[in-house]
Amino acid sequence: MKSLMKWFFFLLLFVPAFLIGSQFLYPNVSHLEKVNPPKTAMMEIREREWRSEGKRYAVRQKWVSLDAISPYLVKAVLIGEDDKFWDHSGFDFDALQEAVQEDLRRKKFKRGGSTITQQLAKNLFLAPSKNLFRKMREAILTWRLERSLSKARILEIYLNVAEWGDRGIFGIEAAAERYYSKPASDLTAEESARLAAVLPKPRKYSPIGKSLFVENRSRHIYDIMVKRGIVAPEESDFFLFDFFK
Repeated sequence: MKSLMKWFFFLLLFVPAFLIGSQFLYPNVSHLEKVNPPKTAMMEIREREWRSEGKRYAVRQKWVSLDAISPYLVKAVLIGEDDKFWDHSGFDFDALQEAVQEDLRRKKFKRGGSTITQQLAKNLFLAPSKNLFRKMREAILTWRLERSLSKARILEIYLNVAEWGDRGIFGIEAAAERYYSKPASDLTAEESARLAAVLPKPRKYSPIGKSLFVENRSRHIYDIMVKRGIVAPEESDFFLFDFFK
């Protein structure tokens, strides 16, 4: 019996350690510098959910290069999701510390504090569950992505695979067409702020909706864009008018 228990505890420790260690070698990430991922783990998860619920949804995605995306959208997403993206090496330790402190205060493992690279690692390879084991795998994959890919490529992939709606909308081109009937290259500053605002909860909120969450968060992102000179100050009046028309 004792021998059996020893083997049980050995496997209990060895299997997670093996799975975590394997992330240093698998999956291959270096090829993503030149090859677009055909389908992400998140897309496959959503497809399984739709089948189990009897829904006839399908992934809607159109790949576009980074230079075919509105600069307003790129700036808005960085402001909303990862303002230190160009400077960190995959992890924003200040944001992580704030997230841990909030989790401890709420006694829940909930707040993210994730960088765009961490979100990309999760979307490409992992399940959305929040537990320590998955976060360790995510950290290794994030480190590998940052070592293997350029910052511009990481951002390009992220903008093309991020979930942007509740019916299979993935990537900014599909989102721009779905919500604004235009290509991602033509998105305005206001539209970009709204699209960036819903990224934390893309299946709950719509960028063209009137929820208080979308209005407050997009207004905050837009205000930062004005302060940084990304948007001319005189254009901000149009954004305010659109909110209440």
